[in-house]
Amino acid sequence: MFRIGHGYDVHKLVEGRKLILGGVDIPHTVGLLGHSDADVLLHAVMDSMLGALALGDIGKHFPDTAEEYRGADSMKLLERIAEICRENGYIIGNIDATVIAQAPKLAPHIVAMRENIARVCGCDVSQISVKATTEEHLGFTGEKLGISAHCVALMVKETS
Repeated sequence: MFRIGHGYDVHKLVEGRKLILGGVDIPHTVGLLGHSDADVLLHAVMDSMLGALALGDIGKHFPDTAEEYRGADSMKLLERIAEICRENGYIIGNIDATVIAQAPKLAPHIVAMRENIARVCGCDVSQISVKATTEEHLGFTGEKLGISAHCVALMVKETS
């Protein structure tokens, strides 16, 4: 049995924060603002996995009103979401994610992002696709005000 989910996230770029995408600390002049580490890529991945199984979203599981999640490492949150999916009898078939950012260039970091996601989700890196694009200087991402990410997850019922 297959289940498909979509995830989307966006965070504002601000000074004084690290830019973390896919669990990779990317050198940049600004970073993403959020209650946790604001990793938009991992947040979209988690929401797509949860959405596929109709288990809510990351706000339900890790509310931004909870102090224990302030500054949280999204890699650890993703690890927990992968556990929740397995507890419900599902594993990743594949993940296809796109990060929308005018800057910085993300191509040099894509392999590390894919490897991070695959490692914590317990799947092969060939099951994880991460792409990056710009919006040709249009909209809030094109104006370098924020970064967004979309993700689609195919979750597969585990067989015994």
